[in-house]
Amino acid sequence: MTAFAGPISFVGIAVPHLVKCLLGTAKPLLMIPGCFLGGAAFCLASDLIARTAFAPTEVSISSVTAVFGAPVVIYMMVRNRKGM
Repeated sequence: MTAFAGPISFVGIAVPHLVKCLLGTAKPLLMIPGCFLGGAAFCLASDLIARTAFAPTEVSISSVTAVFGAPVVIYMMVRNRKGM
């Protein structure tokens, strides 16, 4: 999916799993608003890092989301493989 949609799609893949771990539940009544707020906070933090990390120049927000989202996705893949 990320190859087709781009690195910013890590937000859609990683944030729901992070929110589920933080809330400790998978109830939709809590997960849906949590994913909305978590995704917005993740994108806002990534944009802030992308604009201020190398002050005179800007880094792409997609590269920042990939750097922070890839470890989460890799962890999920490794964890699911161990369960098989």
